[in-house]
Amino acid sequence: MEIKKLNEKFANKKADEILEYFLKEYGREAAISSSLGAEDQVLTDIALKIDKKANIFTLDTGRLHPQTYDVMDATNLKYGIKIKIFFPKNEEIEKLYKTQGVNGHFESIENRKRCCNIRKMEPLKRALKPLKVWITGLRAAQSVTRVDTPIIEWDENFEVIKVNPLINWSEDDVWNYIKTNSVPYNKLHDEGYPSIGCAPCTRAIKKGEDIRAGRWWWENPEHKECGLHVK
Repeated sequence: MEIKKLNEKFANKKADEILEYFLKEYGREAAISSSLGAEDQVLTDIALKIDKKANIFTLDTGRLHPQTYDVMDATNLKYGIKIKIFFPKNEEIEKLYKTQGVNGHFESIENRKRCCNIRKMEPLKRALKPLKVWITGLRAAQSVTRVDTPIIEWDENFEVIKVNPLINWSEDDVWNYIKTNSVPYNKLHDEGYPSIGCAPCTRAIKKGEDIRAGRWWWENPEHKECGLHVK
């Protein structure tokens, strides 16, 4: 079914209806990529209620917050699963440190994107290679770069159908679901971190700041993507 027709089909559907269709239609060829943030924890809970063997993976960049590992462990324990983990290639990390040091990503956008490419993009390519459907926790309200994102899209970078079941959810929708369903979540969210990535590149935000202000805070808003969700 073409992307336009899929968007028409799911325009007024709930997140669980969207997930159920793709999980049942594509089976193991559909997967949720989880950053273990609030939105992805919601998706994980919904998906596992539909299919206890739903395909869920995460990227361990090697520089995650301790609290992110805590929620990964709590999620595995609560649902009786083992989230599949993809790591960057060690030889590429060694080259990165040799050329730009441990924290060279602060020095330029080029350096930061190279770090993101090695730690995120390459592992994601491996994770998505056998898949036909990539399910994400993107929300339109998260960033200026995501405002026009549809429910269903074709991702040319990875050549997969990309499904965004929560695209029209508000932040309140996410947290109401987490509280109502006792979903494990990253405790950094309670400390002013609405968006959580690698530890060196994430900070808490101040009152009134954009919810993505804590990601790569030294860059302009239009640059604040690691490449995973760039069209």
